[in-house]
Amino acid sequence: MTTIHPTAVIDPSSTIEDGAMIGASCFIGPNVIIGAGTKLFNHVTVQSDTTIGNDNKIYPFCVIGGDPQDKKYNGEQTTLEIGNGNEIREHVTIHRGTTNGGGKTIVGNSNLLMVASHVAHDCFLGNDLVIANQVMLAGHITVEDCATIGGGAGINQFARIGRCSYIGGLARITRDVPPYMIVEGTPAEVRGVNVVAMSRRGYPELQIHAMKEAHRRLYRDNGGALSQKVEQLLHEFGDMIPIQRLCDAIAASTAGRHGRSNEKIKQ
Repeated sequence: MTTIHPTAVIDPSSTIEDGAMIGASCFIGPNVIIGAGTKLFNHVTVQSDTTIGNDNKIYPFCVIGGDPQDKKYNGEQTTLEIGNGNEIREHVTIHRGTTNGGGKTIVGNSNLLMVASHVAHDCFLGNDLVIANQVMLAGHITVEDCATIGGGAGINQFARIGRCSYIGGLARITRDVPPYMIVEGTPAEVRGVNVVAMSRRGYPELQIHAMKEAHRRLYRDNGGALSQKVEQLLHEFGDMIPIQRLCDAIAASTAGRHGRSNEKIKQ
């Protein structure tokens, strides 16, 4: 049964599916869909043009589907899509996309967004992410599956955060973060391999060893061109999907502007 508190304000163009719960003093604007089993606790705002899937928990004082913070935005109809099973804690803000960035912001499934984290316009968030308190994601950022971002980290627009990577708290990220790596500091640097995440996700020991070897060659050994190191890694370990992903990410970052693969490709 759907439960809607009498103090909630819901635009007639929006849809609340069976089994959802809308708490006290929530506001749901036009063209919003709230999926089955999703709970909006008190004082949640869903501004407009947002689809929220099933079994999400959205805590007080979140603002979801707000207008993008972009001076070029001029009221165009853009969207936000949120998947299933996410936990979005107090004071989180997630903005809709812009026409310049494809028109939509996307949040996947089974993510934890902690208190006061911010997801800006045109971001693409994958699945099984942990984004800690007060993390700041600028526009056009991609966060791949199973990444963890520590509290207070700031991520530059157009950056890509690789699969199973770990970003330490208060890090300043100006470039892409390679998959499977630990990145810390201001400015951030690659510190090691995220062995814990790889082990928990079931990667075999042989692949973890290969990733450690890749880290040593790419980020510790002096001398030699990066392209040659990548080529050699692919020659030796190219049958391993994690090594393929790492090498592909490095090539994409090198091709992008300022080490950000989502930004315009160099001419």
